[in-house]
Amino acid sequence: MATMSPRLRRAIVLLAAVAMTALTARLGFWQLGRAQQKEALQSQRETRRGEPPLAAAELARTAQAAAAQHDRRIVLAGRWLPQHAVFLDNRPLEGRAGVLLVMPLELAPGDTVLVQRGWAPRDPVDRSRLPSVPSAPGRVLVEGVVAPPPGRTLALGAEGRGMLRQNLDPETFARETGLPLRPLSIRQDEGPPDDGLVRRWPAPATEVPKHRGYAFQWFALSSLTVALYVWFQLLGPWWRRRRAA
Repeated sequence: MATMSPRLRRAIVLLAAVAMTALTARLGFWQLGRAQQKEALQSQRETRRGEPPLAAAELARTAQAAAAQHDRRIVLAGRWLPQHAVFLDNRPLEGRAGVLLVMPLELAPGDTVLVQRGWAPRDPVDRSRLPSVPSAPGRVLVEGVVAPPPGRTLALGAEGRGMLRQNLDPETFARETGLPLRPLSIRQDEGPPDDGLVRRWPAPATEVPKHRGYAFQWFALSSLTVALYVWFQLLGPWWRRRRAA
């Protein structure tokens, strides 16, 4: 078996070092780009929250229009539909186990929107016992923020169809109940003080520091690759030749 010539070996090592350096540097810049995207998204959220409340008549009816209204404040008038209330399980808040109450609000006949009404702690003794559903009769005013539908969590087993569920898919829920739902939800900020619901909504995680940390790691690996190549392929041989001379 023919041995590899020193020149060919040096060329292969050089190509490997260049490829590794380029790949890790590219990943580092990609992580920096992700951080910039998250920062821009956070700035957009803050800008929208500072805008005047959205008029109820302007509330989006399509998913594309809804995405442009997320984080806008709004006041809606409607009627609660407590018979279709759903508690989403495994929604911890500040280290406590609890559920998220989601209830449809009928704005007009044939026009309904999901409202994330608030958080309630789980019964520590009987987990099957759910909080009472606070729902004032008649027409009510709901103040909140336009938001995507409730986020999904990891579901163990099949999704339920009762009042207590792991997740809530708006399209499936609309077919199940026959309610014409808008492609968004309202995260309620104000409510009756005696309804027992907590509305300290956590701020969305931007993960900007995480992306910057990943970028630092990739750039560090890229720099290490260059340093190792320079030492073992250039400085090391030069130093050995100098000592031999």
